[in-house]
Amino acid sequence: MSQSTIRLAVVIGSTREGRISPTVARWFAEQAALTSRFEIDLIDVADVAVSADMSGGPTAVADRIDAAEAFVIVTPEYNHSFPGPLKSLIDAHKPEWRAKPVGFVCYGGVSGGLRAVEQLRLVFTELHAVSVRDTVSFHGVWSLFDAEGQLAEPTAAEGAAKLMLDQLAWWGEALRDAKALRPYGA
Repeated sequence: MSQSTIRLAVVIGSTREGRISPTVARWFAEQAALTSRFEIDLIDVADVAVSADMSGGPTAVADRIDAAEAFVIVTPEYNHSFPGPLKSLIDAHKPEWRAKPVGFVCYGGVSGGLRAVEQLRLVFTELHAVSVRDTVSFHGVWSLFDAEGQLAEPTAAEGAAKLMLDQLAWWGEALRDAKALRPYGA
């Protein structure tokens, strides 16, 4: 198996005013950049126009999603689930997710966004993506980051990010190499 850079798309999943998703996503992208194993593309759902019924065809980010070899979805938990605009983005690009690994960075109150991730795992399984086991979860996220977007205190999040990035790199390389030998037939 080759040891080359994996194209990692980090998807910012919230569009709410005053959201903390971009801060969390930038922190995670910085963690990924420390490893030198990833070429990172930040995709913000707030910048993507997707019609509610997906009748408009592929969006402007279709090529970026298709080019990615691995994904990290940064999502809050809203009402025990994930944001509607994130679901619209996912549904508008079904073939682009196939046979690629997906990791999750989630946040929220006491649950830390984990209920949103459990639902996202079901969605990505249906799209033939491979969700990695480990997740980065921030409980009480608003108190964890300082004004510069850095974690105010060292936490277990760095270790969780490293573990998940190791899994994404392994799956990204394995699936890229497998698809080079035999295209995935979903």
